[in-house]
Amino acid sequence: MTAQPRPSRSRRRATGRTTRAAGDTGRGGHRRKRRWLDYPRRGRSGPRRWIPSWRLVSAALLACAVALAGLATAVYLYVDIPDQNAEVRQEANVYYWADGSHMVSVGAVNRRNVPLSQVPRPVRDAVIAAENADFYSDSGVSVGGMARAVVNMVRGRETQGGSTITQQYVKNTYLTQDQTLSRKVQELAIALKLDHRTSKDDILQGYLNTSWFGRGAYGIQAASNAYYGVDVGRLNASQGAFLAALLKGGNAFDPFQGEKQRHRAEKRWAWILDRQVELGMMTREERARYTEFPTPRRHTRATSLGGQTGYLVDLARRYVEKRTGLTDAQLERGGYQIHTTFEKDAMRRLGRSVRDALREVHPDRREKDRHVQIGAASVRPGDGAVVAVHGGADALRQFSNNADTGGVPAGSVFKPFVLAAAMQYGVDTENGRVARFLPDSYYDATGDFRTGGVPAPGSPTAAPGSPSLAPAPSADVVTLRQALIASGDVTFRRLGADTGLKRVRQLAVDAGMLRDSMAPLNKEFPLGTSSPSAIRVATAYATLADGGTRHEPYSVTKVLREGRALPGLSRERGSRAMAELVATQTTSVLRDAAADTTGPGGRFAGMSTSERETQRVAWFAGYGDDLATAVTLFRAEPGKALLPLAGTGGKGRASAQRLPGRIWTTYMEAMAR
Repeated sequence: MTAQPRPSRSRRRATGRTTRAAGDTGRGGHRRKRRWLDYPRRGRSGPRRWIPSWRLVSAALLACAVALAGLATAVYLYVDIPDQNAEVRQEANVYYWADGSHMVSVGAVNRRNVPLSQVPRPVRDAVIAAENADFYSDSGVSVGGMARAVVNMVRGRETQGGSTITQQYVKNTYLTQDQTLSRKVQELAIALKLDHRTSKDDILQGYLNTSWFGRGAYGIQAASNAYYGVDVGRLNASQGAFLAALLKGGNAFDPFQGEKQRHRAEKRWAWILDRQVELGMMTREERARYTEFPTPRRHTRATSLGGQTGYLVDLARRYVEKRTGLTDAQLERGGYQIHTTFEKDAMRRLGRSVRDALREVHPDRREKDRHVQIGAASVRPGDGAVVAVHGGADALRQFSNNADTGGVPAGSVFKPFVLAAAMQYGVDTENGRVARFLPDSYYDATGDFRTGGVPAPGSPTAAPGSPSLAPAPSADVVTLRQALIASGDVTFRRLGADTGLKRVRQLAVDAGMLRDSMAPLNKEFPLGTSSPSAIRVATAYATLADGGTRHEPYSVTKVLREGRALPGLSRERGSRAMAELVATQTTSVLRDAAADTTGPGGRFAGMSTSERETQRVAWFAGYGDDLATAVTLFRAEPGKALLPLAGTGGKGRASAQRLPGRIWTTYMEAMAR
């Protein structure tokens, strides 16, 4: 069979055109109109009709790309950067101990915003290495990360990873935490705009201040306090790497949540340090210094106001409002750094002394031990700083601060100021001359006043016109020194009347007690019917310790907001409450009065209430070289009058009259070491 010759290329092309033309011809020979979209495809049969051509696929992809670009442009133009969330603007008020360490953060949100300049460079590098190595060069978004997030959402999985620091900051600051497609689109548009309008440093600063680190801490400053108890500026590179690890999930990387969490934290901490070496942020020599995991301190509630903390915060807050004029509403907005005078060590020792003394009080076994309350305060002579208080068992259960409330009569701890007033102002005699007392003065058998002993050189007692110095009194005569030691009511009732009750009141107020706490001026006034707080009693005794110079008690040294100090907190100069000689002579009597409680040797000066006064209240107040402290004990139910103390604490060392002295002595000896 003879082979047919192969058609030429031109003929094949012509035949193809003829075939296609024929294919466009319908029934009756009419030519079909060409379709704009040839799908399903003509001239194909079976499954081939449904397979799109490469031209159709390319056109479809191009159309999608144009549509997406248009949509992205529309979203970018339509979505603007919104106002920040209200929560982001909220900060805690941070209270600090006297040594500058963190005491407590108080507020709805535990956050304190800090400028980027206060965050050490290694800490910033750790965050960037962990979260977004290209932060300073990217456009603010990660397309790959967004794609993974969208795919995970479609699959119903958790959306995590891939977001830039800018995107995370946008989510923290401007949007909700909802994981939806619309929120992701908003996040993308806002991140692009924010990166265009805002510096990278400002974005990083905002991110560090808004991120969640676990333990109730928002922001790097709160996290630094929560995990290491220091301000962020004191963090080292190793600690910074651990805090950066927490950005993956605070609870999931907290070493004290369990062994699994600790292992996870150590592994990521090491990876972040190695990553910094890889990125050139840290040398290998620097990395070699950090081989031990920087275990944070155990978790404590940073915003807890339980125990004594609530009392301290209340004292400091009211002092700030009084001195600066800030209102409650202004303080509630947060953002204040309040530096107090309270000393951690003093608070710890005072609390321990109270707990040790109360171990012998058993309200579960003895009815008369129920409702026992303790109040105590320590004030530093020379400047008036309140270094420690005991306000009650727990500020969350008992809001009233026993260290700073009145209503508890001072009793015999008030009598030293009657003696001081007598020595300061003297007594108007019948002949019109002023006679001034000495500690060893006395009333003789006839009731006349006699100046016993020899006055110190320059004493007002040696002035012309004073009664002649009498020899030492007989055994049946009680000197003022002896009367004070024995809490002699008869002598001090007479002494107060002779000196003048208004003068006694004035000296007590000048020494530091509040006029509002003074009782009516009747014959019982010199016996301590007034009810100053423990802080004010300690202040008055501090005046005696400082040679008669009174310093107003204060609990706050400075308040900062946005790096600026508030005015109104400068300390006042001391004022003269009594002559130095009067304070010195009163101190000599109080050294003798304290001997039974604090031991011989004159190390401390102090005064206690007597056993007959413990029907309702027991006190001990006194001072050493550099600290004045007052302790009070009473029984009270909320809203009711003071209950009897008779029988409280049983007999012996735990009796109600002895407990304040035991607390005082244990605490003051510990502070003097």
